[in-house]
Amino acid sequence: MAAQREWFEKDYYKVLGVSQTATPKDITRAYRKLARETHPDAHPGKEDRFKEISTAYDVVGDPDKRKEYDEVRKLGPAAAGFGGQGSPFGGGGGGGFRVDDLGDLGDIFGGLFGRGAGRSGPSRGTGPQRGSDLEAGLHLSFNDAAVGVTTTVNVTSETRCSTCRGTGAKPGTMPKPCPVCGGRGAIDENQGPFSFSAPCANCAGQGKVVDSPCPACRGAGVEHRPRSVKVRIPAGVADGQRIRLKGRGEPGRHGGPAGDLYVVVHVATHPLFGRVANNLTLNVPITYPEAVLGADITVPTFDNGTVTLRVPAGTRSGRTFRVKGKGIPGARGELGDLLVSVEVTVPVELSEGERKAVEALAAASEHASPRGYLGV
Repeated sequence: MAAQREWFEKDYYKVLGVSQTATPKDITRAYRKLARETHPDAHPGKEDRFKEISTAYDVVGDPDKRKEYDEVRKLGPAAAGFGGQGSPFGGGGGGGFRVDDLGDLGDIFGGLFGRGAGRSGPSRGTGPQRGSDLEAGLHLSFNDAAVGVTTTVNVTSETRCSTCRGTGAKPGTMPKPCPVCGGRGAIDENQGPFSFSAPCANCAGQGKVVDSPCPACRGAGVEHRPRSVKVRIPAGVADGQRIRLKGRGEPGRHGGPAGDLYVVVHVATHPLFGRVANNLTLNVPITYPEAVLGADITVPTFDNGTVTLRVPAGTRSGRTFRVKGKGIPGARGELGDLLVSVEVTVPVELSEGERKAVEALAAASEHASPRGYLGV
């Protein structure tokens, strides 16, 4: 990708919210965060912001493009106006034009305007373009998300045309070199002491033309069609988590790499268990006698087993007990815990014997009111 005029106007580091010295990991992390917050599918109306973020990441997220971008940005107004203090053309700073600057200027100005400068310099044309990223939703059961699963997601996107195999030409024919630019993808423009090359308008900088377009894709070389993509969901995936499948997005243009596919996971609820990170939660009712006197209770576990839990005497409603290693796997395979919260149940209907027992308890506790501290 050649440098563009926009590079002088846009601070891509500021767009991504990172410093110019940010590491590649920091830049990728910032891009993913902003992409989640502005993706048009989830946030309608933020298409322009998402496009701005993607454009910034396409440049500073690529080591080669980032290096070129940084070099161009350092030129500042001198390169933007072809003069001023510090410019090789002189003007205000002295020094004048130097013949030995020609080689550097050819590289600088060629990258600056998407053209190859210099009378004998090579032409770049439009260059490779990275394919767009895609996003697809995947609905999983609570169990599949906990243990992991290999499944497929269905996406409809641009893919290489199956009829012409991406050439854009009718089967039996092939694209021909552009007669205007001779297959270079660019034409020369003489401008004073320099000869610039601009993308050829006849072939849109591709260097080739199609006389007989493919009837299926109408010469585009790509078509929209549904496809299934296999994806491995790791154990312990969380609701809303995004899984990146590198290179499974839309195909690139002019030999560029394909984009990525982001799978957004939606996890269903479980009739018994809840989840906090790697830990499972479970609410278990106990009777008043069990809470007062203590008891051994049996509770289910996620692996279809059971575990015996000792409830000590005097347990209050809402107390949580931890059962080690009975949760779900984390990112490194470690198991979380099972968090059992007990709730003391209050019966709605009592038998005659139960009523007499409760009345006897009430009579025995007459002078031990828990509300004594209120002073009423």
